[in-house]
Amino acid sequence: MMSADEFVKKYLFLNTRRLMFVGLCAILVLVLIILNISVGLYDISFWDSYRVFIDHIMGVVPQTLEEIREDRIIFGQRAPRAIAAACVGATLAVSGAAMQSTLKNPLADPYTTGISSGASMGVCVFVVLGISIVPGLSYDLGMIVNAFLFALIPAAAIILFSRIFKASPTSVILIGIAIMYVFSACSSLIKLYADPDDLEVVYRWGLGNLGSANWDNLIYIASAGVISTVLMTIISRRLNILSMNDESVMSLGMDPKKERALVLMAVSLCTAMVVCFTGTIGFVGLVIPHIIRIFMGSNNTYLIPASAFAGAVFLLAADSVAKVAGTYDLPVGVITSIVGGPMFLYILIKQRRKTW
Repeated sequence: MMSADEFVKKYLFLNTRRLMFVGLCAILVLVLIILNISVGLYDISFWDSYRVFIDHIMGVVPQTLEEIREDRIIFGQRAPRAIAAACVGATLAVSGAAMQSTLKNPLADPYTTGISSGASMGVCVFVVLGISIVPGLSYDLGMIVNAFLFALIPAAAIILFSRIFKASPTSVILIGIAIMYVFSACSSLIKLYADPDDLEVVYRWGLGNLGSANWDNLIYIASAGVISTVLMTIISRRLNILSMNDESVMSLGMDPKKERALVLMAVSLCTAMVVCFTGTIGFVGLVIPHIIRIFMGSNNTYLIPASAFAGAVFLLAADSVAKVAGTYDLPVGVITSIVGGPMFLYILIKQRRKTW
């Protein structure tokens, strides 16, 4: 039998280890941002990339043509892409952890509500059919707005169904799968009559890519990352309660269906905000929370911030590989799927139900 002092010491030791793990992930994020900035078609070393980045922040004006070119590449193109990768990774990982706790299902992820299929249909409608939900926008902005608004349609439908029919967590997932297939079928039907050039645009968007990130749209991507991480950390104790069965949740004075709907709404908005810019980047929100649970346990107070940093690390590393993997660069969604798929299978076989 463990004494009270031993229990307190063990508790403090575990908390210290968790905080150290989060701190290590935060340091890795900073290192990988600089590493990501130094990787690309134009060969610039790690230290030169760091120097150009710092010089620009400090207001040092480049003098030669070579310095001007490096400044434009590092600060104008690679820096916003690297920061976007960190923010998108954090958003997807945090959303995945919240969804898995809320729906009490290890297979839940940010796309469970059909956001990816809705966004894909929005892009198809805009590119192939030429229909913009908000007329008068530029081509790139119109596609982004279409993707965002269409992404919210299946999420809104699931939340509505779950509230009207008092759906259980399993029913919410099944409804999401059904709506996802409906939207995917509609997108496939539109693609059948698409021009080859338009079909290429839709196809590349669906693979997931961070190449469109710039300083103008980074504010939206970063906002999604900050809002999702801060909000889910604030309500982490409620997420812990929601991971229990509904009878236990109600005995603690909470309405599980109402709380579940609110979490789904927050996750849907943040995920849709990044998906409309980057396309579908798979396995980040599914695999990362499982990996973090192995080290941190299922307490969302620590799981959420750790997932945010780990998701940023994973996507930054994947994007660095994507930049040098092809002749130009590969869509980062391909890399995350190649790495995330086997990783998820290994976790399922190795852990089975231990972490759940």
